[in-house]
Amino acid sequence: MGSTVRAKNIGKDLGAGLKSLVGGELKSYSDMLVEARNEALSRMEAHAGELGADSVVNLRFMTSAVAAGASEILAYGTAVTTEPA
Repeated sequence: MGSTVRAKNIGKDLGAGLKSLVGGELKSYSDMLVEARNEALSRMEAHAGELGADSVVNLRFMTSAVAAGASEILAYGTAVTTEPA
């Protein structure tokens, strides 16, 4: 598994508030979530390597609010070792 906790900042909140008036994608939040997922994946891969695995199967993502304005992204799966063919 690997996780990261990200918090919104006032600039993103102001921009998102204005964007919500006209509709459309909240690009700053989308970018933040992409970065958070990538960080969680990287940490999961490192943890699997520490366990002696060379692959992760059945990958899942989960998110939860940990504080006001902060969310955790968790990547988890089953660490496995493959054998050469």
